[in-house]
Amino acid sequence: MLCGIRFDKENMHLSMPMKTKPFFYCFILLLALLICSSKALVAQSDTIVPVDNPEKALKNIDIRKVTSGGFNLWRDQFSGHLAGIDFGFNMFLNEDYTGYDSEFMDNDIFRSNSVYINFVQQSIGIQRYRNTIGLVTGLGLHFQTYRLDDHVTIMRDENSIIQPHEPGFENIKKSKLSIFSAMLPLLMEVQIPINNDRNRVYVSGGVYGELRLNSHTKVKYKLERNEKLKVTDHFSMYDVKYGIMVRTGYRWVNLYATYDLLPLFREGKGPELTPFSVGITLLRF
Repeated sequence: MLCGIRFDKENMHLSMPMKTKPFFYCFILLLALLICSSKALVAQSDTIVPVDNPEKALKNIDIRKVTSGGFNLWRDQFSGHLAGIDFGFNMFLNEDYTGYDSEFMDNDIFRSNSVYINFVQQSIGIQRYRNTIGLVTGLGLHFQTYRLDDHVTIMRDENSIIQPHEPGFENIKKSKLSIFSAMLPLLMEVQIPINNDRNRVYVSGGVYGELRLNSHTKVKYKLERNEKLKVTDHFSMYDVKYGIMVRTGYRWVNLYATYDLLPLFREGKGPELTPFSVGITLLRF
């Protein structure tokens, strides 16, 4: 007898107690499963095809195709949306002409324009394994014009206070104020992949600083031929200003808006006017 199992020589069969039978059957079943699994492993090993040049075979594998069905750690780096040419319309908010008899800076919005040329862009991703959120900065130029009433321009008096001025010319065709600045923005941008990441909707917002490089007024009039009177001056404006910028877009439709956090003229030197601009991107670099 071994482990409760007894061999009957006369009847030539095994006999075992009732409590031992379940364990014996489990042992036989486990042994059969091990034999079948070992045969399956041998069969699989027989199907392996040797590769003569493993290095060459690995070079032919496109990692992007292999991972296209799931999360891809090999995506391109974060790329923001700033570089390009923007065109917009200028207007004033929070207007206050206290101490003046007229709203002489009431400009024609559709002929008062801003042109941004953002020729330098630097994108900085802030995610470790994704490229949908990052910082965008760069350097650009801002050409800004305000179309005034044809018979009115501005001048700075002896106290550097801005005053309306009528040139007195006949046949005046145009009167405007122009400002030329260098611009440095810093934006946080969020991108939302669409259509299996083939296109993206983006929204960005942040601050910008501007350094005024030049400002002048120009009056165009006609005598015997077309003439113009151009006066270059700082017109009591800030040399450095800052504001808020927001941008959004999808594919070829890109919009922007800017809002200065400083008024156009220094405090107490002119009417209180806050520049505001909205527009579209004409060309992306």
